[in-house]
Amino acid sequence: MIPTITAFERSPDGGGGLARDMQVRWALEEVGQPYDVRLVSFIAMKQPEHLALNPFGSIPTYEEGDLALFESGAIVLHIAVRHAGLLPDDANARARAVAWMFAAYSTVEPPILERATAVILEHDAPWRDERLPLVDDRIRKRLAELSRHLGGDCDWLDGAFSAGDLVMVGVLRRLQRSGLLNEFPNVAAYVARGEARPAFKRAFEAQLTVAMAANG
Repeated sequence: MIPTITAFERSPDGGGGLARDMQVRWALEEVGQPYDVRLVSFIAMKQPEHLALNPFGSIPTYEEGDLALFESGAIVLHIAVRHAGLLPDDANARARAVAWMFAAYSTVEPPILERATAVILEHDAPWRDERLPLVDDRIRKRLAELSRHLGGDCDWLDGAFSAGDLVMVGVLRRLQRSGLLNEFPNVAAYVARGEARPAFKRAFEAQLTVAMAANG
């Protein structure tokens, strides 16, 4: 059965691959699972039909038979559990890969999203110039910890590439225009390795095609 995911009809990032459907697309490409995409507008996301799939009125959602999921992390984990290729066979290594997924969303991403809010939504706020350096320092702390873990010889977070890396790279990509990644060369190289994977490129091109059509 071919699953269907939802994505923005017109993504706010203009095809930069930062919308939440990108990680789901990437996971499906990594495991070789074909999928369909249903594009939704911002208005449609708040209608009863979509809210029945995602009570928070956002994307992505995932439908496969009688299963409907929301939240990109839950969807990526479902894909990783159901298909080979994103979780190790060893039980302990599998648990660590899932832990890295949680770390990406719960520990690394919050200050990154806070930065995006300050830059995009609060750019005219009087407190923005004072707040942004504080947020950047919190991000630097997480990047330094991640840099220390990767060291100089680790391609991925824990052995082979896993769902943990997929989610972590997806989170870190939000920093590429900030310049903060460049302060930690091994973390920047880690992100570049993720983006160099053929599955990432296929997923990126797929969502970019939608964005170009919307803007065309």
